Amino acid sequence: MTKKQKKVLIRIIIAAFLMAALHFVPIQGYARFVLYLIPYIVIGYDILRKAVLGIVHGEVFDENFLMAVATVGAMLLGVYQVAQGQEGEFAEGVAVMLFYQIGELFQAVAVGKSRRNIAALMDIRPDFANIETETGELEQVDPDEVEIGSVIIVRPGEKIPLDGVVAEGISTLNTSALTGESVPREVKEGENVISGCVNITGLLKIRTTKEFGESTVSKILDLVENSSMKKAKTENFITKFAKYYTPAVCYSALALAVLPGIVNLLAGHPANWAVWIIRALTFLVISCPCALVISIPLSFFGGIGGASSCGILVKGSNYLEALAQTKYVVFDKTGTLTKGVFEVTGIYPSKEFSDGPEGSGEDASAKLLKAAAYVESYSTHPISKSLQEAYGQEIDKTMVTEVEEIGGHGVTALVDGIQVAAGNAKLMKKLGLSYEENTGIGTVIHLASGGIYAGYILISDVVKEQSAAAIAGLKAAGVKKTVMLTGDSKAVADYVAGQLKLDEVRSELLPADKVTAVEALLSEKAPKEKLAFVGDGINDAPVLSRADIGIAMGALGSDAAIEAADIVLMDDNPEKIALAMRISGKCLRIVYENIVFALAVKAVCLILGALGFASMWLAIFADVGVMVLAVLNAIRCLKVRQ
Repeated sequence: MTKKQKKVLIRIIIAAFLMAALHFVPIQGYARFVLYLIPYIVIGYDILRKAVLGIVHGEVFDENFLMAVATVGAMLLGVYQVAQGQEGEFAEGVAVMLFYQIGELFQAVAVGKSRRNIAALMDIRPDFANIETETGELEQVDPDEVEIGSVIIVRPGEKIPLDGVVAEGISTLNTSALTGESVPREVKEGENVISGCVNITGLLKIRTTKEFGESTVSKILDLVENSSMKKAKTENFITKFAKYYTPAVCYSALALAVLPGIVNLLAGHPANWAVWIIRALTFLVISCPCALVISIPLSFFGGIGGASSCGILVKGSNYLEALAQTKYVVFDKTGTLTKGVFEVTGIYPSKEFSDGPEGSGEDASAKLLKAAAYVESYSTHPISKSLQEAYGQEIDKTMVTEVEEIGGHGVTALVDGIQVAAGNAKLMKKLGLSYEENTGIGTVIHLASGGIYAGYILISDVVKEQSAAAIAGLKAAGVKKTVMLTGDSKAVADYVAGQLKLDEVRSELLPADKVTAVEALLSEKAPKEKLAFVGDGINDAPVLSRADIGIAMGALGSDAAIEAADIVLMDDNPEKIALAMRISGKCLRIVYENIVFALAVKAVCLILGALGFASMWLAIFADVGVMVLAVLNAIRCLKVRQ
């Protein structure tokens, strides 16, 4: 509890004790009224103050006004009873204020707990950065003060304060606060690291590449803090509903207090003002819309918090709400359904190479890969890098001489004195060598060694392990159509689509063609159905903004993704899309449960109150009880089963 909440709790205890004690005090008349004023003022002075300030500022009709009118009216009614020679009833007025404050305290604690849970899940803001001084000592400075290109030192157990590149050291990073994944990530010299991760094992020296304001951690925190600005339609409806509902019930209560008495007088009967005023005051207490005004935003807030714990950042409750209505999901291929990096997927040495001195039988594949890695060792092309990574050993570049790149064909070089060539079919034709046709899907690198055709290596953009499960999960979540848009060749696109069982695939598209394709799909769907586009957030910004919901995949550390998308998945797992839809569905279900429950209970109690069958105690349950139950239900949004 905060200090403010503890003070309210103390006031509740004091007021409750005084009420209980006064029940046994045998004092009647105006003295009883004065005694009951003490617990009433103790427990309700802040509500009365807020009600007066609301009237002064022109914001009359709110829950403070309703409680103030109802309780002040109840106390004055007790004074009227004393004036009529009856026993004044003051306990109910104090009780209404007391239980209202108990409900408010409960709600404040619940919201505080939700905020602390989200803060814990997003506890990634670094407190300091370590800079090494000229004397070799470490100085802690504010991350905002660190310039780009500075070298910072991160010790085991500390958060990485800014994005950068590892200049020195090997370590393991805990990325769970960003991705929701518990598996640590290994980093070494030359690799990029992002702010918000926790260094677990070794000491790291990191050369910063961004200022703190532009770093990943800063952008994520800003995204989460501003997510409440974009409200869902349901939230906006409740806000508008309360705006008209509260004045309506106030005027209805006034009519209930006055009109029946006037009708009775005109009919020649006693007015019974006290009876109708009590009913009107009960009506006011019942009508307070706290349960809706508090629980609905809390539900969406909890849903966003629950999603963030799984590495899913939602920029507003409007996008969380739209996810539940998503029936079309359109994917980019590279980096979304596939890993977006080239990998060696097949090595096929020729028979002549395998039987020759270079191949030496069963080692032919390894030696073919070694020859390819060496001849490509001076190139920085992604395909060349994939060959070097597949070889996995240190390359002695002194063994590589006379390197010649042939544009549009490939590269030739002397490797340990042997002439080696690597490239496409055009290069083999240029060398006058017959070659084998590709039997797989991907990019083919043909090799020649010592004047003979040595074989070929197949390089592909590999499908992610989770992609098939992701598509199946979306189907289970009620998605009607899954589509893949790619600029890749038809053969590759059809192969990937077949593996993943996608409903539709469109290949060889330019970025503008993707926008056109999405617009065509938008025209197909029903008005209430939503279309989500899932891309890498960098090359697909136009399509992300054109879709109903833009989801950035593989966005860890990508500024463009965080800026362009409505929802950012902080790891590279497409299965999180179906999880996000389940979170959205659960959140909306809880929202509708609270709306139906609160309105149904209030409607019944309002009718009973107007007819005189509901006492002030039932009114307290209809207000405070319903609010507490709705808040408890809303807190369920924070818990997510993955």
